[in-house]
Amino acid sequence: MPTPRFRVAIVGAGPAGIYAADILAESGLDVAIDLFERLPAPFGLVRYGVAPDHPRIKGIVNALYKILQRGDIRLIGNVDIGTDLTVADLRAQYDAVIFATGAIRDADLNIPGIDLQGSFGAADFVSWYDGHPDVPRTWPLEARQIAVLGAGNVALDVARILAKHVEDLMVTEIPDNVVEGLRASPVTDVHIFGRRGPAQVKFTPLELRELGRVPDVDVVVYPEDFDFDEGSEEAIRSSNQTKQVVKTLTDWTLREESERTASRRIHLHFLHRPAEILGADGKVTGLRTERTELTGDGSVRGTGTFEEFEVQAVYRAVGYFGSPLPDLPFDPVAGVIPNDGGRVLDSHGEHVAGMYATGWIKRGPVGLIGHTKSDASETVRHLVADLAEASEQGRLSTAVERDPQALLDHLHADGVPYTTWHGWELLDAYERSVGEEQGRERVKIVPREHMTEISRNVGARA
Repeated sequence: MPTPRFRVAIVGAGPAGIYAADILAESGLDVAIDLFERLPAPFGLVRYGVAPDHPRIKGIVNALYKILQRGDIRLIGNVDIGTDLTVADLRAQYDAVIFATGAIRDADLNIPGIDLQGSFGAADFVSWYDGHPDVPRTWPLEARQIAVLGAGNVALDVARILAKHVEDLMVTEIPDNVVEGLRASPVTDVHIFGRRGPAQVKFTPLELRELGRVPDVDVVVYPEDFDFDEGSEEAIRSSNQTKQVVKTLTDWTLREESERTASRRIHLHFLHRPAEILGADGKVTGLRTERTELTGDGSVRGTGTFEEFEVQAVYRAVGYFGSPLPDLPFDPVAGVIPNDGGRVLDSHGEHVAGMYATGWIKRGPVGLIGHTKSDASETVRHLVADLAEASEQGRLSTAVERDPQALLDHLHADGVPYTTWHGWELLDAYERSVGEEQGRERVKIVPREHMTEISRNVGARA
């Protein structure tokens, strides 16, 4: 088989990276594509960042699986760029590199008490219940009353997992250690706080309706938290999604107190701005919020009126934030790689030749998984155009001069136990076999060492 004319590396095997690889493979460019992943398993956010009780996620995993199963994209897992390989290593071996490393850190929330014991970031909790190998295997689930700060889908996911009875999660691939932790949780009440009104929340209709279907969990809303200004009315008129969300929330206000018989409750509070996490002896004891009011355009201002809620844990779900990579430009304010349409920019605003970004590390942590397709299309379009121009001008080495095995030999020599697509198939089969033993479809394996060991009988020359 002739050697492809170009070689491209993609860093990050989540949806953004896999979609970029697929679009590039189908672009008509004569290219070999290597997909690097820091973890032993692919799929990124879909595997480690989405609540396990979302059945539609299975369809996304299946679509990503089919892309990698074709065999025209080489997966190299358990390799950390910046530690196991440098950006310089990649630049020496590839004509272009696309960074699709996502945004996995919690955004900061600077209010008093945020560092108290019992104050957590939602991203860390999501990583725990999704079996991310980099987080501890235990989680301190000791609170009976919990506050979740934020009015987006992540806040709903966190609240739902905290309130849901673990027996109702056993149809999912939730790891055994998470089952043990949730089963021991004494939680009775989870409070979600949003600083704006019902028409400004970022819940999607489906996610919100799912909240109302959790067995033995009541959803409680408060009529005094419902206010609609001109901006709210316009949002309802112009967005069918907002209209559906508001209708669902309004319908819940009509429920009688006598209908609430569940052993656990999720409370939705609007027009509450978190002001301080209260504590004693270094531990969370409560949350103080400031009541807000709509200003006419859908935004809010503080009223100077404060309320306190007794809680023993607080989870902030106020957004995700990207992480820098060594030797690569990074915007510490926006949490992204500076770029123009996916072309990485240096400190002078000039394109760093051969460097590209896609996904959340490109545009910030907004949008659903499906948005990464259009994002990747833009980046790949610019990459293909740039390679064509550079090739015409004789500014590129030919991929024929480079050995596709060279980096794998380098990793092997350094003792890095990299994994491959075949390795993922072995791990996938193992997780399914463990699930079958328990009468479940799959049980996710957590420890990195175990994941790597299962995946590693493919040899350094796979």
